[in-house]
Amino acid sequence: MSPEETTEPKILEPKISEPKTSRRGLRLAGFAAAAIAVVVVVVGITSRKVADAKLSQWTADQAVPVVAVASPDTRGRVTAIDLPGRLEAYSQAQIFARVSGYIKSWDADIGTPVKTGQLLAEIDAPDLDQQIMQAQADLASAQANALLSKTTLDRGQSLIPSGAISRQDLDQRTADAGNKQGLVKSQQANLDRLRVLEKYKRIEAPFDGLVTARATDVGSLINAGSGGGPALFVVSDVSKLRVYVNVPQNYVPGIKIGTKARLSVPEYPGRNFTATVEASAQAVDVASGTTRMQLIVDNSNGELMTGAFANVRLELAGPSSVVNIPASALIFDQNGLRVATVSADGRVALKTVTISRDLGKDLEIATGLDVNDRVITTPPDGIAPGDQVRIAGESKPGAPETASNKRNPDKG
Repeated sequence: MSPEETTEPKILEPKISEPKTSRRGLRLAGFAAAAIAVVVVVVGITSRKVADAKLSQWTADQAVPVVAVASPDTRGRVTAIDLPGRLEAYSQAQIFARVSGYIKSWDADIGTPVKTGQLLAEIDAPDLDQQIMQAQADLASAQANALLSKTTLDRGQSLIPSGAISRQDLDQRTADAGNKQGLVKSQQANLDRLRVLEKYKRIEAPFDGLVTARATDVGSLINAGSGGGPALFVVSDVSKLRVYVNVPQNYVPGIKIGTKARLSVPEYPGRNFTATVEASAQAVDVASGTTRMQLIVDNSNGELMTGAFANVRLELAGPSSVVNIPASALIFDQNGLRVATVSADGRVALKTVTISRDLGKDLEIATGLDVNDRVITTPPDGIAPGDQVRIAGESKPGAPETASNKRNPDKG
């Protein structure tokens, strides 16, 4: 057998053909990866732009001033004030002696109701009695002298026709008679004066009222006039009382003559008495800055006492349209008195106002504001109409999200 015939036969390996779909899948995967990459890039760019926009907006918002606002308060308007007052008798007379002497008797003690002309006390005045007796004697002497002068004058007039006396003698007699008659009138006037003083030996009540003080007793030496000493009696008309209060200057315009007031006293807790404003001093006391006002309260039942302390609640008259705002909200410049308000879109408007009353921390505004206005309580310096502001406490744009925020959502 030849060598060729002895050679081992070749083993043929089968050919495996690659499927066509493998290449197509690879191409699709490549396209998908490219699309994803494009989407990622687009999303990243868009997110960055949004973040930049938020950052810009947040930065701009931080530059807008933040202000506190308050609505004008109508309920806070002062409609009444409480003031301390002092009760005094409507009429009060301090009675002193008009003649000197001794107290012979007294007929009215403190707390005694008296009528006009009622006897309070009687004075024994021996000096006055002697003066009256002397005046009577002087008058009688003057009358006698006047009668003699008149008789002499009449006789002279009858002798004139016969020429027994001269005309000059007649004139002298006429003058003497006139002088004597004048002396009679003088002595009569002196006696009348003493008679009037004699009536003052009786001390009488000047009007209906109550004896609220007595400072004398039987046998006491009394000097005519006040003499710097206490009054013998004090008679007070307590059927109605005067109430005096000192009203702060800023409340005076709201209190008119005829205004009603409620009066209370410690001895009658829970009770109110009605008083009426009767008069005002129309002047401000420099030391206290107040105006004195007088009220009248009925006391026909005698429950209230003179000299007592009272609390007086005065109703204040004022326009119903007034509102109250904090005093710090007022702007005073070359344009006058103005108040800054905030509109619905956060823009500033400056409104000219008129002050009704200065209440200290608050101002009572008569004109220029509406109850729906939002007033800036403390306006920044240089604030101008149209300025953009942000109201404190309202929701504000948040800070933009950063990488650190994303990594640490619980921080900052």
